[in-house]
Amino acid sequence: QVQLVESGGGMVQPGGSLRLSCAASGSIFRIFNMGWYRQAPGKQRELVATITSGNKTNYADSVKGRFTISRDNAKNTMYLQMNSLKPEDTAVYYCNAALLKYNYWGQGTQVTVSS
Repeated sequence: QVQLVESGGGMVQPGGSLRLSCAASGSIFRIFNMGWYRQAPGKQRELVATITSGNKTNYADSVKGRFTISRDNAKNTMYLQMNSLKPEDTAVYYCNAALLKYNYWGQGTQVTVSS
């Protein structure tokens, strides 16, 4: 069982930055493929960015060049650095850990981009 806890959300003005963190329990964090997803009101949950156990990254087109995903296996933590935020980035952001048949989600953290 892996427990995931997101933090770092909040309200920011357009053009601002936030860094989300996802802290994972357990000692096998390093073998999981990790990802950030988001869900805006009235919309389906969508992929934001993923990072494999080998540190290969993938981004949604809408965040390429603005968001950076990373992980620190020594701290069992994944990050999402979000720059140049736009109102359309407003959503609940969820942390995901996946490996074979195992798939875990955090409780989500709210990000609101508004002037």
